[in-house]
Amino acid sequence: MAELHTLAQALETLLEGVSPVEREIVALESACGRVLAEPIVALRDAPPFDASAMDGYALRAADAGRRLPVTQRIAAGTAPAPLAPGSCARIFTGAPLPPGADCVVMQEQVKASDGSAEMPAGVEPGGNVRRRGRELAAGETLLQAGHWLDAAAVGMIASQGHARVAVRRRPRVALLATGDELTAPGEPLPEGRIYDSNRYMLGALLPRFGFEVIDSQRVADRFDATADALGAAAQHTDVVVTSGGVSVGEEDHVRAAVESRGRLSLWRLDIRPGKPLALGRLPRESGGEACFVGLAGNPVSSFVGAWLFLRPLAAALLGAPALAALPRLRACAQFSERTSGRWHYMRVKLDHQRQDGVACAFSYPDQDSSLLRPCIDADALAVIPPNAEIHPGAMIDCLLLR
Repeated sequence: MAELHTLAQALETLLEGVSPVEREIVALESACGRVLAEPIVALRDAPPFDASAMDGYALRAADAGRRLPVTQRIAAGTAPAPLAPGSCARIFTGAPLPPGADCVVMQEQVKASDGSAEMPAGVEPGGNVRRRGRELAAGETLLQAGHWLDAAAVGMIASQGHARVAVRRRPRVALLATGDELTAPGEPLPEGRIYDSNRYMLGALLPRFGFEVIDSQRVADRFDATADALGAAAQHTDVVVTSGGVSVGEEDHVRAAVESRGRLSLWRLDIRPGKPLALGRLPRESGGEACFVGLAGNPVSSFVGAWLFLRPLAAALLGAPALAALPRLRACAQFSERTSGRWHYMRVKLDHQRQDGVACAFSYPDQDSSLLRPCIDADALAVIPPNAEIHPGAMIDCLLLR
């Protein structure tokens, strides 16, 4: 019987020698969901000038408590004239403060008529003013290399005037589903066969991790077909992912096919689901190797394996180590479970509405690895150690999926 490897051993094997892919320059409009390949530096102070935080009147604080003539109107996007002592300016949110003014009084506190405005007393310098450089100073690092760009990050980059950014190209992946029992959705379903769910599930999940799926196909349960598909896929990808065919059955040809075309580095883990995971490398004729990840054929095994292995692999290829580990949360179990000699990764729903601030984890009653439906609503994977007995109220570790 082959040795069962730990998750840590598998990750070490998977990531050994993996380095970030090349960078490319993209328009900012296309940058959301990409990973920075180099730092973004602030080109200017933000805000770039002292600006009004609201609609109102700009003045010197020393002139407060009396009626002042309104000498100019300053809208956002205009350049104001210097403010004479003993006067005020009508100003609007985001507009630059005129030279000489040091505060803004909101319009609701001002009585204006006939070209002048009655100012309240007790106004402090700096009131309702967004100071230049409050958020960023020119030359300051805005975002580090390896940062995953979301909408807020893209907006911040745009606010500094950057129109293009250097990002890591998306790692290319080939997705091969093995099994003569598989039928593509939309086709008639012969007796004894099932629809191919794993290839579509993984094809939707992998781009979420940062991959670009450039090849997706079903492979016949034959050694030669499997070996040929693996060898061809490795030529134009960074990663080859298979679903099914890595167990010990007579129709499971993936492991032998990998060994015939490349090298198998590790097989079989001490986890449930996903025990028959296989890792290796497939050579390219042009030089270098593609990573190989063979996921188990049961849908939940593929789902869990993708989160535990393909996400960290994407993080390494993208040069984004912060994305490698799933966020971890301690939660109060609301279920009973007794584990065998393997680590269990249970699909759970979290309830964060506890008054004491501790999330509750609710298990789906049937955790069979063939049942994909619980994965739809699962918020997390509850990590249960081997040979453990969990009762309601026990504190457990959960890996967040959302």
